[in-house]
Amino acid sequence: MLRVGVNGYGTIGKRVADAIRVQPDMEVSGVAKRSPDYVAIGAEEAGFRVYAADEDRIDEFTAAGIDLAGTVDELVADSDVVVDATPSGVGAQNRPLYERHDTPALFQGGEDATVAEVSFNARANYDEAEDADYARVVSCNTTGLSRLVAPLHENYGIEKVRATLVRRGGDPDQTDRGPINDALPDPVSIPSHHGPDVQTVFPELDIDTIGLKVPTTMMHVHTVNVTLENEPDDATDIRERLRSEDRILTIPEYAGIDGAGTLKDFALDAGRPRGDIWENCVWEESITLQGRDLYLMQAIHQEADVVPENVDALRALSGHLTGPESRSLTNETLGIGFSQFAGRDDLTLDRQTAD
Repeated sequence: MLRVGVNGYGTIGKRVADAIRVQPDMEVSGVAKRSPDYVAIGAEEAGFRVYAADEDRIDEFTAAGIDLAGTVDELVADSDVVVDATPSGVGAQNRPLYERHDTPALFQGGEDATVAEVSFNARANYDEAEDADYARVVSCNTTGLSRLVAPLHENYGIEKVRATLVRRGGDPDQTDRGPINDALPDPVSIPSHHGPDVQTVFPELDIDTIGLKVPTTMMHVHTVNVTLENEPDDATDIRERLRSEDRILTIPEYAGIDGAGTLKDFALDAGRPRGDIWENCVWEESITLQGRDLYLMQAIHQEADVVPENVDALRALSGHLTGPESRSLTNETLGIGFSQFAGRDDLTLDRQTAD
């Protein structure tokens, strides 16, 4: 049983901890929090052992009635591997702590790629992390692009990728983020950092990306143009390829899912915890082929899509399952893959105004 410590119990950390808890080959040794806020109280109520990330704030946890199990130093010592889900830049500062205890660690995509030996995506390069002590699970946007690129690269070859990333202004709990009423080029320079980040997974890939932020907390939306090396038979061939990918949900036109808001409502109706969507969501109607140029649009849930990747990366570092075995087990335990659209490929509906 792999004992996993989670250092940083926020948007990603709490989701990763919940995902680890349902794995048959893992257990959460504890979670580290910097402040005794409602999330820390929720961690204790959920049955996780809570550790203080900052020794100077132990008294604050005590005052809040949180029974600490110790400090983050003790958590690292008691863990076989650590998931570092701390804010961007803090993970790199934490690496000496993990080195001191000789404890392997996972970092998140907000860290620079130099923090770890490999930038990880379960679909693309699982094997590269098997001999590593430190891996970086790439960001939500890079994860989404990598999942899309992998099957296209394998089946058709890729000459060029061009993607525009319409990014949410902040997560639902990030009240200090924006914009409030604007659309911001972010960054104004081209390419954005997302293209080079994808190249940490696909070093030879020719990719350009443009980024902007809009006033929503829902999801990111990518508009993607891929020039393929080999021309598919037709767009149906592309649809079938993407449908066969376990972490890509292709959304049929008849479903009436026309944006990120309806996607979140769909996930909540399906009983997903927190309304999380772990899969890329590709609108089938957007899949268009003009010669070797493929066009499509996909939505990426920034709070959730890296969660299964963290679980798989833990297995890669421990080396006891292959990539396909790990992905299959993670998918099964988390319930990845919506069944609502299965067997309905030929269904057509006369779309009317919603009731």
